[in-house]
Amino acid sequence: MKKGLLKQAIIKYVSGVILIGILVFLPAWDLHWKNGWALMAVLFVPMFFAGIVMYAKAPDLLRSRLNAKETQSEQKDVIRYSGLMFLAAFIIAGLDHRFGWTKAPEAVMWAAVAVFLLAYCMFGEVLRENQYLSRTIEVQEDQTVIDTGLYGIVRHPMYTATVFLFLSMPLILGSLPSFIIMLAYIPIIAKRIRNEETVLGTELKGYAEYRKKVRYRLIPFIW
Repeated sequence: MKKGLLKQAIIKYVSGVILIGILVFLPAWDLHWKNGWALMAVLFVPMFFAGIVMYAKAPDLLRSRLNAKETQSEQKDVIRYSGLMFLAAFIIAGLDHRFGWTKAPEAVMWAAVAVFLLAYCMFGEVLRENQYLSRTIEVQEDQTVIDTGLYGIVRHPMYTATVFLFLSMPLILGSLPSFIIMLAYIPIIAKRIRNEETVLGTELKGYAEYRKKVRYRLIPFIW
């Protein structure tokens, strides 16, 4: 069974490298683009080692994240809008580099790399804290409310991490137009969170009390 999981993980990983590589470098028409290679490195090097750890320590979690498919129509729309956003952001960033529309200082790229890696560490901590974490909105058998660690600060720390991850990517590529496009992720994830809280409030015992205990969804003192 684990051999099948390993094969599936390798196929998805390699497919992701190829897809993002095409989206980044083809519009840019420059295989020597340093910003593009910086993005590829921060995306796929940590992902490689995280995948090894999950395969060895938490294969069920890895399997659930590889096989995740949304069943709710509202969440399918969220995934669709997110996909279009990423497609547009990567293509525009490449074209931005190719035609020189905007050019952020190199310091912006390195600052964004630091933010991305910190957010990735946060994402890893969320995975460690919450064994029920899934890419789809669902309540699993015997699931309980997690209210410690990062979950004691905001109700959706995984989404907090993804906000910083996604908004740092166009800055790694040094593209202001791409960053503006990626801002669309904020209303998209807000829509997903509202729907997720409706499901959890209905189906997960103790979630209503947890919402009263931890007031903020995404960013402390803001929302």
